[in-house]
Amino acid sequence: MAINLVKGQKIDLTKGNAGLSKVVVGLGWDPVPPARGLFGVKKQANVDCDASAILLNEQGKLTNKLNLVCFHNKQNGNQSVVHSGDNLTGEGDGDDEQIMVDLKAIPSDVHRVLVVVNIYDAVNRKQDFGMIKSAYIRIMNSVGNSELVKFNLTDSYNGFTALLCGELYRHGDEWKFAAIGEGAHAAHINQLAERYI
Repeated sequence: MAINLVKGQKIDLTKGNAGLSKVVVGLGWDPVPPARGLFGVKKQANVDCDASAILLNEQGKLTNKLNLVCFHNKQNGNQSVVHSGDNLTGEGDGDDEQIMVDLKAIPSDVHRVLVVVNIYDAVNRKQDFGMIKSAYIRIMNSVGNSELVKFNLTDSYNGFTALLCGELYRHGDEWKFAAIGEGAHAAHINQLAERYI
């Protein structure tokens, strides 16, 4: 049975789960229905959310451009973190985008895998996370896809164009997960990544 976390909580993933090596980070969201105007439903452009993983060293720095795994760079150097591909609308049930992580294969200089979501072309489209509902991040065991932990992002993120959802991080020989749930301003994933250089 999955454990539901709240903002700020942390949980051990591998401690007591000795066989756990490969996990799937699933991210999901739905567009808020468009408002009804005087002449019917207002047309609204699709909100294209993009999930990414930023692989950071012990000092919290992004030291290799291949350690930004996103829609335009779908895997890191040794393929221990792999992106499933871009979902342009967020419609439908289940995860909208997934990131596969082989915890045992992550390079030793990577200590944190920060999972973020940003809105593609948010400034030009005048979009923000106030136009998104039911956002979540979850971690599943890739063997059998059993859900280990889930964090529903329920805060108001009006005005924000990026979300720091959660992170997998090393703790000695073990891996843990932290529920972050913080809004940020970054019109593109590269702008968000620059904060960690």
